[in-house]
Amino acid sequence: MVIELHVLNEDDWATWRELRLAALAEAPQAFGSTLSEWQGEGDREERWRARLAMPGSHNVIATIDDRPVGMVTGIPAETADEAELISFWVSPSVRGEGVGGLLIGEVERWAVCDRAARTLRLSVMPDNSRAIALYERHGFKDTGESGDLLRDGVGRKQVMAKALTGRGEGPSAITADQL
Repeated sequence: MVIELHVLNEDDWATWRELRLAALAEAPQAFGSTLSEWQGEGDREERWRARLAMPGSHNVIATIDDRPVGMVTGIPAETADEAELISFWVSPSVRGEGVGGLLIGEVERWAVCDRAARTLRLSVMPDNSRAIALYERHGFKDTGESGDLLRDGVGRKQVMAKALTGRGEGPSAITADQL
């Protein structure tokens, strides 16, 4: 099995749309956005293109046998030496196969090499224990900061961060034998 990573631009909006709608349908509790916000009136080509054209963003998908199976975006943070990891999702059919680690690694590489970031941050739903465990395995730690308010108006997202070191080099493809 070979996992390939592909950087997308706004012309790849249909592929991003397919994955994002699958993510919002499969794990609605994991995201700040909802499926209904991106369907109907929200499901417009220009909106999808604009999402991929966010200034400074690094939009990546993972494929196995040319089938999209995961997605992630890196964006600049408010401070110049930080970047953020957002919109992370891996299809349940390939979870545990190394896709998530490759996507995280690619955002780390981008943050170091393209942004000169020293810290990578993310927000996660506090009850998403699988995602939190994945992030912890990849060196992220809870910052103790209050994240964005949840839809319930009471809870807050958990903020995690990782110090970035090295040159940020990582593979763009991996075989099952390397896992």
